[in-house]
Amino acid sequence: MHASPSFQINVRRFGTWRVASVILVTAAVAVVGAWLPRALEMSSVCAWITILLLTLLSTAVLVHAGRLQPMSLRWDTQRWHLGPMATSGFEPHTGRLAVSMDLGVWMLLHFTRDDAGRLHLGTWLPVQRRGHEAAWHALRCTVYCARPVSLPAVAPF
Repeated sequence: MHASPSFQINVRRFGTWRVASVILVTAAVAVVGAWLPRALEMSSVCAWITILLLTLLSTAVLVHAGRLQPMSLRWDTQRWHLGPMATSGFEPHTGRLAVSMDLGVWMLLHFTRDDAGRLHLGTWLPVQRRGHEAAWHALRCTVYCARPVSLPAVAPF
């Protein structure tokens, strides 16, 4: 079995993710806003809990989308490496990468560190084609085909 060739990309464009986050929060607020008058007639406690949860989740989504920093993602033929863009080539974290969502021109990747404990949920990395055109095809090939080579323990003869 042959290993996938090494690959490195600096993920630095997050416009699609930020726009999608704003649209998602706006849709959630609109739905709860339409539901709220009816909910207040039936149970005000349920309505206030929903408003509180919506506020907390919306704030978390928008803060996350706004705080995304450029990241360096690298496959070295054995494992994935992730770190700030300033550490390109020497990323501090190794782990596994999985494609969570693929829309052709946009992917949501999930990076789980090798040293992650039970409470570490991993790093979500939204990647868009725009701004990464030259490396897009190689990135897609690598995320779907990158598997470490398992060398035989003994000679086959």
